[in-house]
Amino acid sequence: MTFYTTVKSALLGLGALAFTTSAVLADDLADIKAAGKIVVATEMHYAPFDMLENGEYVGFDRDLFDEIAKELGVTPEYLDLPWTSILPGLEVNKFDFVLAPVTMTAERAERYSFTLPIADATVAFVQRKDGKMTGPEDAKGMTVGVQKGTAQEQQLVAYGEEIGGITVKGYGTPDEAYADLMTGRLDAVAGSAPLLSYLANTRPDNFAVVIPPFGTPTYFGFVARKGDGDTLVAAVNDALEAIKTDGRMAAMQEKWFGMATELPATMPEL
Repeated sequence: MTFYTTVKSALLGLGALAFTTSAVLADDLADIKAAGKIVVATEMHYAPFDMLENGEYVGFDRDLFDEIAKELGVTPEYLDLPWTSILPGLEVNKFDFVLAPVTMTAERAERYSFTLPIADATVAFVQRKDGKMTGPEDAKGMTVGVQKGTAQEQQLVAYGEEIGGITVKGYGTPDEAYADLMTGRLDAVAGSAPLLSYLANTRPDNFAVVIPPFGTPTYFGFVARKGDGDTLVAAVNDALEAIKTDGRMAAMQEKWFGMATELPATMPEL
C-alpha cells in the first residue's frame, strides 16, 4: 500500500475498518498519479525483454514502459527481483505493477489484471548449433532445461507427456540453462520464441532455434492487482494503443526482435 493510500485510509476514521483492502485501494491509478511515479518490478535476466548491460537496465520492456510512463504522465521506478518473488510481491503491495512479461493463462487471469498482449510467448526449443534436433518431437528422451515456475515449464512438461518422455531440469534464470546447454549438460532449452530467436540471432555460432515452436500460441502481458489495479491496466492499455498507432511499438519490435509483428487489439481467449 502506498503512503498516500495509508494516509487517505486513516482520515476515513473508524468507519474504514469495515472496508476490505480492495475497497480502500479503490484506484491505484489515482494513487500513482498523486505520487507522480509508478514502481514496477521485473527480473533483469530475460533478454531481450529485460537485461543488465554494464549495470544499466535495458531491453524491450524498458523501452516500452518508458513510453507508457510518458503517456501516463508519471516517472517509472524499476525494481530487479527474482521471478519467483514478483507475482507474490504484487499481491502484498510491494510495488504497483509487474513489468516482467507474464504469460497470459486462464489461471493467472483469475488472480491478476492483464494488459493487452505486449509480445508473442509461444514456446519453442533452442539447441546447440551442432544439435541433432530437426523438429520439436526429437526432444523425446532428451534432457531439456527451462526456467522454474513459468508457464513455459508447464507446457514443456505437458509436451513431454504427449511425446513419450522428456527429462525436465528447472533453472532460476534462462541464462543458467543456456550455460548448461553450452557445456553439454542439456540437450535443449525451452522458452518463449522471441527470447530464443534473440539468443540465436546474437550468438549464431552457438545456438539454433528448433522450428516450428511446439507450444500452444500464447502471449505475454503486463499485470496489476485485480480490482484496485483495473483502472491502471485500462490506462496502460490506452497507452499501448497510442504507442502502436504512431509506430513506436513497431520500431521497438524491430530493434529488439528483428521484426515487427501484429498483436491482438483485444484480449485473447485464454
